[in-house]
Amino acid sequence: MNHSGARPRDSHRPRGAVALLLTALTAATALTAVPGCAGPARAERSGPPARTPADSLQGVWRMDGYGTLVTLRGRSLRSYETTGISCLPGSVTGTRTGPPGAHGSLRFTVRGSALITVAPAGAGRAQLVIEDNVGRRTLRRIDALPDRCTRRTPRDPRTVFDVFWRTYAENYPFFRAKGIDWAAVRDRFRPRITSRTTDDELFAVFRTMIEPLHDAHTRVVAGEDKWFAGMRPGTVLPTRESMARIDKAIAANLGPGVPRQQWADGRLDYADLPGRIGYLRVSSFAQYTKKGDYAGDVAALDRALNAVFTKARTQGPTSLRGLIIDVRLNGGGADPLGLRIASRLTDRPYLAYRKVARNAPHDPARFTTPQPSLISPHPGPVHTGPVAVLTGRLTISAGETFTQALMGRSPAPLRIGESTQGVFSDVLGRTLPNGWTFGLPNEKFLTADGRTFDGPGIPPTVRTPVFTDAELSAGQDSALTRARELLTRGAPWR
Repeated sequence: MNHSGARPRDSHRPRGAVALLLTALTAATALTAVPGCAGPARAERSGPPARTPADSLQGVWRMDGYGTLVTLRGRSLRSYETTGISCLPGSVTGTRTGPPGAHGSLRFTVRGSALITVAPAGAGRAQLVIEDNVGRRTLRRIDALPDRCTRRTPRDPRTVFDVFWRTYAENYPFFRAKGIDWAAVRDRFRPRITSRTTDDELFAVFRTMIEPLHDAHTRVVAGEDKWFAGMRPGTVLPTRESMARIDKAIAANLGPGVPRQQWADGRLDYADLPGRIGYLRVSSFAQYTKKGDYAGDVAALDRALNAVFTKARTQGPTSLRGLIIDVRLNGGGADPLGLRIASRLTDRPYLAYRKVARNAPHDPARFTTPQPSLISPHPGPVHTGPVAVLTGRLTISAGETFTQALMGRSPAPLRIGESTQGVFSDVLGRTLPNGWTFGLPNEKFLTADGRTFDGPGIPPTVRTPVFTDAELSAGQDSALTRARELLTRGAPWR
């Protein structure tokens, strides 16, 4: 899920192969049960059990990128988090659900997370898909778990420090772009860590190490009340009071008496504005239902989109002249949900982005094979006219990948407001030997020409203030006002 602060995110299943496999199994079962067919029946009893494609997935697998090992044993999936010096049980454990799918693919439920599908992909290879992530992860078979995965890892402060530092050293892609010498960071802080280092001291060191990265996908959690997460300088997180002022300013600038529809526990809302302008606010790409599961989020989103993108709004004399999409207060969630919205905004397929993960512990320039994510037009009504996207530095994570996914649209949206936060990767969640947890990004989301916006964020086409104190005190919303002006007068759209 390209979640800002959340974790994991279906595979193509041709039915012909499933039918052939079931037919073959049914025929074999019938043959052994027919009296007088002694030869085949004896052969079935005396030989080894017939292997299915799903049997080929049993064993130990190394994931390209991500520093992760995966074991499939019986009906269980388990992850291991590795570095060059450590191997710890991972947070992902799954239980197989349902029969094998096409070509032997297996599905696993993961408590508190999305479904995982693993499918064979050739000799010694497999593909792993997390339902609420974009892209596939390549698995390569290895003979067995390394010895260090079966030994208890020491919990002393220096070992904890080494695992923390090494995980960043092997996976973080942006040290050079941010001007950080990570080896120098180790040389500065490691001598301070001894067997007598307290938890408070160690936590303070970790915070000091990652704070200069100014990365909202970096974090360390030592307890319910002891945690730190990075942020781009100048970012002010909203409070209950400031949110009330923001909502009041938005409502005032939409206009008095403009009715608004809400869905997904208030995380999606829509209004028809004068001049046939639509306003769609998306404040999250997660938690659309009380259950909080991805399938429920998809269903809730589709209900909202079906209500917004009607024939009346997309075709004929009553259709929208333009659409404003507001993601200025979007803290992230599941990237595929953003792609579902994008599919309602085009009548032709196009590339949203390509996703890569760092893939060499000692070479920060090596990445996995790019995984393209495509926008395919929704089969129902779609809006193909002008779009204005409102962004700001609280457009974070999946809010940013959604913004990036619209950049390949034709006509391209105008982006109005401020630059987004600048964090796109899924969070690589990790556990330390002492039980603390931490996270970091290890992926890049690339444009068609290979650019990434990590760090500075996606810049606006038209720059305006976003929820400043001066604006809120005056009841103004310059970004929304500017979007309405441009859409109303039909400004040139690329």
